[in-house]
Amino acid sequence: MGKQHSNIKTTATKMPGDKRKIEIYFDRLDASHQNATNRLLHYLFVPVMMLGILGMAWALPFPHIGFLGKYNGYFNWASFVIAFAIYFYLKLSPLLSYFALFLLFGLSYGVMQLELYEKAGGTPLAMISVLALIIGLTGQFIGGKIEGKEESFNDDTKLLAVTPLWVLYSLTKKFGLRY
Repeated sequence: MGKQHSNIKTTATKMPGDKRKIEIYFDRLDASHQNATNRLLHYLFVPVMMLGILGMAWALPFPHIGFLGKYNGYFNWASFVIAFAIYFYLKLSPLLSYFALFLLFGLSYGVMQLELYEKAGGTPLAMISVLALIIGLTGQFIGGKIEGKEESFNDDTKLLAVTPLWVLYSLTKKFGLRY
């Protein structure tokens, strides 16, 4: 008799104490954002911070690439910021990464409007973006002061990258969506 092969696949079972990486990040962020005012400030100012980052990347000169044709203005350094963010978020939570993608598309539309404003003689996009980033970070800093835990990001800089996803998680949790 030869060897018998089993078609049964073994999978690692998740123990009750085991947590996904995203759950660990969310637990840490939840612990340092207990104050309702701090949470509200994050809900308001994290998107403003994201707008600033996206706008600054958008404002950086990008080389003209011939095969992009009329889409040259839409593919720029901000495209890479969006791609890397969504890839990072997709590994953590597919559902939340889709919400983040829609949020980033909305912010991109806002950045395009600011770019049109600049072309019409208004304030430069880079200046508005830096201002938005400063305002966003200041709002979060004030929230941290109110909470009394403004040093929470010193422990792990990945928390800063996960914070936009945490804001989406906090909002979707109110609607009973599982990430």
